[in-house]
Amino acid sequence: MNNKAQIITMLREEFNQWEELLNRLSEEQITAPNFINEMTVKDVVAHLTVWQQISVARLEAARYSRSPEYPEWHPEFDPESEEELAEINAWIYKTRHGQSWSALHQEWQERFLRFLELAEATPENDLLEVGKYSWLKEYPLSAVLLGSYEHHDEHLEPLLALLHSE
Repeated sequence: MNNKAQIITMLREEFNQWEELLNRLSEEQITAPNFINEMTVKDVVAHLTVWQQISVARLEAARYSRSPEYPEWHPEFDPESEEELAEINAWIYKTRHGQSWSALHQEWQERFLRFLELAEATPENDLLEVGKYSWLKEYPLSAVLLGSYEHHDEHLEPLLALLHSE
């Protein structure tokens, strides 16, 4: 995908799909352990919320011409490491599982909307130019947008399938 408007439209549609789904569910459904691996819908939203911190940090870095300032996670984890994904995801579950649904939902909304705001403010050339940001190596900044879209969609699809099978 090489068009800023298309990518932002996809992200807005994904946000709207999530919001529509989350608004249809009761808090009991959101907190019931009936999702994949006994995770709740709330746990999945917590997972997406924490990972979205990385995406926002990257877009802010591009916007302010600096290296990404990643959130302070557990000091032993590197959010850039593919090898540590399982450990990071377990840490996210452990640290966010007890958070209230209303606070978590609000945080997810605010972070996703901030992400969209930053994407919209980024010039299209800056989004699409490969190698513009050394910290992204051979990827364009648009890969961050598409990665966030794919991550949200990856978790939305099985959730929708599970809810339709009930």
